[in-house]
Amino acid sequence: AKIKMAGKLTTQQVDFFNENGYLIIEDFISSVECDRLKERAHRIIDEANFDDHPKVTFNTTSRTQLAQDYFYDSCDKISFFFEDNAFDEEGKLKYDRKHSINKVGHALHLLDPVYREFTNSDKIKNVAKSLEFKAPTIVQSMVILKPPKIGGQVGPHRDSTYLYTQPMRLLGFWLALEDATKENACLWFAPKTHKGDKLDVQLVTTSKDGKKEGRIEGNIEDVPDNFYIAGEVRKGSLVLIHGEVLHKSEMNTSEKSRNIYTFHVYDAGRSKWSSDNWLQPTDAGSFVQLY
Repeated sequence: AKIKMAGKLTTQQVDFFNENGYLIIEDFISSVECDRLKERAHRIIDEANFDDHPKVTFNTTSRTQLAQDYFYDSCDKISFFFEDNAFDEEGKLKYDRKHSINKVGHALHLLDPVYREFTNSDKIKNVAKSLEFKAPTIVQSMVILKPPKIGGQVGPHRDSTYLYTQPMRLLGFWLALEDATKENACLWFAPKTHKGDKLDVQLVTTSKDGKKEGRIEGNIEDVPDNFYIAGEVRKGSLVLIHGEVLHKSEMNTSEKSRNIYTFHVYDAGRSKWSSDNWLQPTDAGSFVQLY
């Protein structure tokens, strides 16, 4: 399905999203606009002084305290997270920077003018309006690079596990800055798995001695692999992801990267942000209301 440059979603698109928990919108932005966003991300990476950043890998199963602190402190910053296999035995990068980083986040929408402009554009606002968001609020943003050969696998998950609201009212915007295919680890969705009224797994974050600690509570729904549908998309496509739909991506073992820009929005007009979430608003104003 396609929409016009600044148009709202069609009734059919809204119905598909509500029924399946995701929606692919082709040609949401032009190839030129994609390149502008991608090149900006690469420039941010190239110009970063990594002496100011620890060599933190984005590993959702085990992190050192240093990595934990760096992650939690990234709410209102532009921080860099490396792939697990990015370093050699001496701690040096095996590849160039943009082929070593898992993601850059979590406040591009706040701190970078290029990403701020896109994230707050009328096209994005019209999508939120189409889905009847009353007070859509951007809580985080990131570029995920999924580099060739080492781009890490992301297991089945629901975004609301990590960004919980009551009632649940979370929406992910996922923009393909390059083609995303089965070859270079596109998204896979388990349609209609967003329809429960209770979250099966939640990341609960607590503070102890001034340090944040997170623990997973609950067990994720076991959905057979053959139930997942590949979300292959062309460069410039926007994928809308319901906060409760199960989705995943495989490891990128190909020679092609899979750069994307993604951000999450919750409806502050109809739901409450959980104090249990790892991500919390800061004095820097990292939670930005779209309208």
